[in-house]
Amino acid sequence: MMFLRSCSLAVRCSCFRKPHITVRPFSSSWTARKDAAENALNLDVWKSVMRSQALQEESKSLNQSTLEANRELVEMWHQAGKFVPKNITDEQLEALAELTTKSAKKKFLKFLAIKESYKISKKEKQERKKSESEADEVFNPKEPKNSFLLKLWSRSMDCLHGWRVAQAMRFGQPLVYDMSYDQHMSRREMENTIAQLIESEGWNRRAADPFHLHFCGLQLDGAYHRELLKRYGAHTWDQLLITATEHRHVELFPQQDLVYLTADSPNVLHTFDHSKVYIIGAMVDRSIHSGVSLANAKRLKLATARLPLDEYLDWDCGAKNLTLDQMIRILSTLKDTGSWQKALEFVPKRKHSGFHQQSRGVTRTTKSRFIQNDSLEIPALVQSHSKNKTDGHTKKQETKKIGKRL
Repeated sequence: MMFLRSCSLAVRCSCFRKPHITVRPFSSSWTARKDAAENALNLDVWKSVMRSQALQEESKSLNQSTLEANRELVEMWHQAGKFVPKNITDEQLEALAELTTKSAKKKFLKFLAIKESYKISKKEKQERKKSESEADEVFNPKEPKNSFLLKLWSRSMDCLHGWRVAQAMRFGQPLVYDMSYDQHMSRREMENTIAQLIESEGWNRRAADPFHLHFCGLQLDGAYHRELLKRYGAHTWDQLLITATEHRHVELFPQQDLVYLTADSPNVLHTFDHSKVYIIGAMVDRSIHSGVSLANAKRLKLATARLPLDEYLDWDCGAKNLTLDQMIRILSTLKDTGSWQKALEFVPKRKHSGFHQQSRGVTRTTKSRFIQNDSLEIPALVQSHSKNKTDGHTKKQETKKIGKRL
C-alpha cells in the first residue's frame, strides 16, 4: 500500500510540475541569407524596370527623330515646289515613316496634298455660300411663313431611327461583319473599308426594318478599332447601337444558322431566309485576291452563298465584288420586299447592261428591225444576182458556139 501511495504521489507531482522548455538562439545567418535573396530579387526587378524604361525612352527618341526628319523632308519638298501637303499630322508622319521607298513616299504625299486641296476648296465654297446667303438676307429679307402644320425636326427623326435600331438589337435579324481581314489590306484600303462601314451603319439606321449589326473579330487597339475611333470619335462610338465584340461569329451563333456571303461561292442565294445569320467580309480588296473570304468560310465549315448577279443581270465588265454599303442596301431591300429586281437596282449601272428580260426585249426588237431591212433589200440583191447568173450563162453559150464554128 505504501508503494502504491508513493507511486501515485510521484505521478501527481510529475503531472502538476511545469514543463522545462529550452529556447535556442535564432541563427542570424539564415535571416541574412533571406534578406540577401530578397534584395537580389528586388535588384533584378529594378534592373528589368530600368531596362524597359530605357528602351521606351530610346524608342520614343528614335520615333521623334524620325518624325522630325520626315517633317523636315516634307517642308524641303514643299519649298522646292513639289506637290506635297502644307500641314501634316503626326499620324500621317508615322504612316510616312513606315514606307521604305522614295516613290511610295511621293505617292502618299501626293494623295495627302490632293485630299488637303479638296478640303480647302470645300471650305472656301461653304464660306462663299454663307456670305452670299447673308447678303441676300440683308437686301431681300424673307417673310416668315405662316403654316398650321408643325415642322418635323431632324432630332425627332433621329429619335425615331434610334428607337428602331434599339428594337432591332432586341428582336431584329442579326447581320455580321467579319473583321478578320486587317492583314490582307493596306492602310488606304482600311480607310476605304471603314468609310463603307460608316455608310452601311447609317443606311441601316435609316431603314424601316433595320438589322442588328455585329462587328465580330474587332480586336481592341487593332487597325479596325483605331480607324473607327478616329472617324466616329470615342463618345459617338460608345453610343452606337451595334454589337462590337472580339469574339468570332462562330462563338456567338449556331453554326447551322450562319451563311457566309462571298462572290466566289458556287452556291446561289435564290431566296432571303429571315432565320439565317448572313456574314459579310469587311474588306476592300483593290488587288482582288479572289477566294480569301471563301477560304475563311471553308476553314470554319460554314455554308456559303453568292448573289444571283448572273441569273438576273447581263454582266458587262468588272469584278462581282460589291461594296459594303451596296450589300446592306441590297439585303435590306430584299428583306423588306422579297424582290431581286428591286434589290439589284443598287448594283452600279456601269457594270451591267440591265436585267435579262429588258436585254432580251432589246435584242428581239433589233433582230426584227434587221430582218425587215434585209427583207426589203433582199429582192434587189436577188435580182442583181440572178442577172449576173444569166449574163454569165449566155456568155458561156456564146463562147461554146464560137468554138464550134471554128
